[in-house]
Amino acid sequence: MEVKTAQLKRLNLGSGKDYKTGWINLDYNSQYKADVYHDLDKFPYPFKDNEFTYIYCSHILEHVKDLFKTLEELHRILNTNGLIHIRVPHFSNGNGYNDLSHKRFFGWFTFQQIIGGYYNKSFNFKIESERFNFLAENHKMLNSGFSWIFNIMPKQFYERFLCWIMPVGEIELKLRKITASQS
Repeated sequence: MEVKTAQLKRLNLGSGKDYKTGWINLDYNSQYKADVYHDLDKFPYPFKDNEFTYIYCSHILEHVKDLFKTLEELHRILNTNGLIHIRVPHFSNGNGYNDLSHKRFFGWFTFQQIIGGYYNKSFNFKIESERFNFLAENHKMLNSGFSWIFNIMPKQFYERFLCWIMPVGEIELKLRKITASQS
């Protein structure tokens, strides 16, 4: 299924300093340029059901109070077959502990558990791609040079034995919204 770029309605969730032209940029902090100002801990979000084809969510989910309600809301505003592009800190990321606004960290299997059903919550998402990045998003050269090492290792072995010796910065994944019959 090919969708023309002009037809895409894209949301940059928690845009901060990363204002994206041609997107709807949402942030709660009025010190940053945004198209919509909204607190992500207030539900519902100011968007219609199935409004977006693509949601970019970089280093936001570790800040929200209720991850499940946030994911429910993202599921509500995303089109069927739409993508959520997520970047979150890995639990071995020592720099992440310095940010007092972080409420949680993530492991390789976090989203597999959420999608599979966790505490009576389940979501019609499919993991399209998932990878470790050596550093957070703005380090493309170092990530391309080092991230491959972490991505070829068995993930259970890495997280059980090696992550404290060779920590990664983040997990990057894309979730596709599917219908209940596709899950």
